Amino acid sequence: MQQTLDMLIFAAHPDDAEIGMGGTIIKHARAGRKVGIIDLTAAELSSNGDVATRRQEAAEASGKLGISVRENLGLPDRGLSLAREQLDAVVSAIRRHRPRYVFAPYFIDRHPDHVACSRLVEEAVFNARLRRYRPEEAAWTMEAFFYYFINDLHPPGIIVDITDVQAGKMEALRAYRSQFAPASGSIDDWVETPLTNQYLEMVEARDRLLGQPHRLAFAEGFVAKGPIRLDWFL
Repeated sequence: MQQTLDMLIFAAHPDDAEIGMGGTIIKHARAGRKVGIIDLTAAELSSNGDVATRRQEAAEASGKLGISVRENLGLPDRGLSLAREQLDAVVSAIRRHRPRYVFAPYFIDRHPDHVACSRLVEEAVFNARLRRYRPEEAAWTMEAFFYYFINDLHPPGIIVDITDVQAGKMEALRAYRSQFAPASGSIDDWVETPLTNQYLEMVEARDRLLGQPHRLAFAEGFVAKGPIRLDWFL
């Protein structure tokens, strides 16, 4: 049986977790906590890059984050739903890694896959604790469930100071070269998207904005589902 993870982050696509909470991931990994990322899809419908390139970029980013595990469930890009087989795949991931804390994208976002991922993980978190649901796997109840922001900014309930790891977050994000800039020699197979129009600069600006009310240079924001203990965030 695998060792319990402290944090398990679910993302619709490779790079979502880095955008929303890359600094928090680095901070907790450096503190000795075991952190994992589960990408639901291979982002096979992305306008730029391809599955093999994205896989390599995710591996490079994972090394920069310092995480303990990263998996891809191979669910369909732009096809995430509450279908039983998809729900079971997420439930099995939770039970396999036995996380203390689970993170999913915030349920309001311009990308429908992020919204679908949020709902799918919320349902899976609930089902994972039911001992008669897929009884061949041991049920698991995590301690807290959090949402992180990807594209849009909403009022956070929790702020994490990432000033000392912001540079590392941006370095991890730059590993996804196919998404944020045309690769050398591939300009003919590249199109402009919201990600290619100074998106990384906007991520950094958002982190500055989240930190400003608290006199922090950079911060990431979260929303908790239900009451939580704050001592692990401190």
